[in-house]
Amino acid sequence: MEKREKELCEPSAHTLLIEGRRRMRITGVLDVESFQEDEMTVITQAGTLTVWGEGLKLGKLNPEDGQVLLEGNIASIEYEQPEPERRSLFFKRK
Repeated sequence: MEKREKELCEPSAHTLLIEGRRRMRITGVLDVESFQEDEMTVITQAGTLTVWGEGLKLGKLNPEDGQVLLEGNIASIEYEQPEPERRSLFFKRK
């Protein structure tokens, strides 16, 4: 199992704290996939998380400990369901 796949299997290391829809603290962040002032997508240990809002700003980004602090008007959040690993029903010929 690759390191990133193993990290994705440990959702207990990921937390999400929203303070008054103006500030969001996220832990267990593996990567910031994209950031714009109305949308942010991060890869967390619990899967891909997308946040929508207005005037979003990265208040803190600490890759060493996997923390992100997001500030702005938070409208909605969504976790993307990880796709299950597909396995072939047929054996490969050598």
